[in-house]
Amino acid sequence: MKTLLNAVEQLAVKAGDAIMDIYQSDDFSVEHKADDSPLTRADLAAHHCIVEGLQALQENYPILSEESADIDYEERRQWQRYWLVDPLDGTKEFIKKNGEFTVNIALIDDGKPVLSVVYVPVQKLSYSAAEGVGVFKRDNGQKQSIKVMKNSRYKPTVVGSRSHPSDELKDYLERLGQHELVAMGSSLKFCIVAEGKADLYPRLGPTSEWDTAAAQCIVEQAGGHVVTLEGEPLRYNQKESLLNPHFMVFADTGKNWVGV
Repeated sequence: MKTLLNAVEQLAVKAGDAIMDIYQSDDFSVEHKADDSPLTRADLAAHHCIVEGLQALQENYPILSEESADIDYEERRQWQRYWLVDPLDGTKEFIKKNGEFTVNIALIDDGKPVLSVVYVPVQKLSYSAAEGVGVFKRDNGQKQSIKVMKNSRYKPTVVGSRSHPSDELKDYLERLGQHELVAMGSSLKFCIVAEGKADLYPRLGPTSEWDTAAAQCIVEQAGGHVVTLEGEPLRYNQKESLLNPHFMVFADTGKNWVGV
């Protein structure tokens, strides 16, 4: 798993470089998909880079990417292990040029993410994790282990979506009481919890499975939890729809975050 994790991290960096070439050129058009979500040349460049790289690995697993998601459930329900990819998570942040976008690559085994990389191209920052290997943050070449903060702050730090706020989140935060809210894009919100800089990420709005899988692995290997509002771990490829239910990301199990 360690060798595979290193290979996937290198692939994520390569995809990030392809994204940055377009990001820095200021020459990218924006299209819209059927669900009205934006699509840029960078999404497609990263997609092709990752798919080609994964297909070249010795581990020959199927690939489900946001940019090639039209695979019938009758086919993918047979998959024990497969790659789940978001080539450019945070396309809206990419378009806004605020740097808060990531490359997400996860290996799913029986519905659970067991190996992943989240790469932040603008910062040259990566988070990587695998069962039996550990969880790491690599910042400009410096690699270190990370872990969640098990005892939440008296005034918890909460991360929330920059581009997708919801009325449900507003109501939840009012019930939560005193807190510090940090708005952030893409799967970075998970990673901030994973390295102990935030206590909670409540997601009470729509996400797809490729948005969350890689970052969920980072959080869980760092000692945190990603659960539905019923308290069950977020699972993958369990149904025809690729939309996630609402969920909570946290470390401190001494507080009932879901029941606030």
